Amino acid sequence: MAQAVVTIAGRTYRMNCEEGEQPHIENLARSLEARIGDLRGAFGEIGEQRIVVMAAISLADELHVAQKQLAEAKVTIETGRAEAGKARLRELERAEWAAKTLDKATAKVAAATRALNES
Repeated sequence: MAQAVVTIAGRTYRMNCEEGEQPHIENLARSLEARIGDLRGAFGEIGEQRIVVMAAISLADELHVAQKQLAEAKVTIETGRAEAGKARLRELERAEWAAKTLDKATAKVAAATRALNES
């Protein structure tokens, strides 16, 4: 098993991860560290544990919002697919009606042609 070494709020941690995941884990840690820096700039020194918890909660909130937006997008996509399916069905129904109407017109023309040829 691979390990990623990250530093968060001045502390270094070794984290087990799958082989090749180290850069991803390190990027996540840098993102958390950046958020901690932003909060430290906004609130000053309010204690390491408190600032780390605030950073984690703010990132969790962003994740929650993104998940909600994703769920809404999925509903919109499914609604669009359903509407597209209904539109295709209406199109097929119209094409079938047009074909039947054309068949009837063709039959009338053929009957008129026969009538003219018999006379």
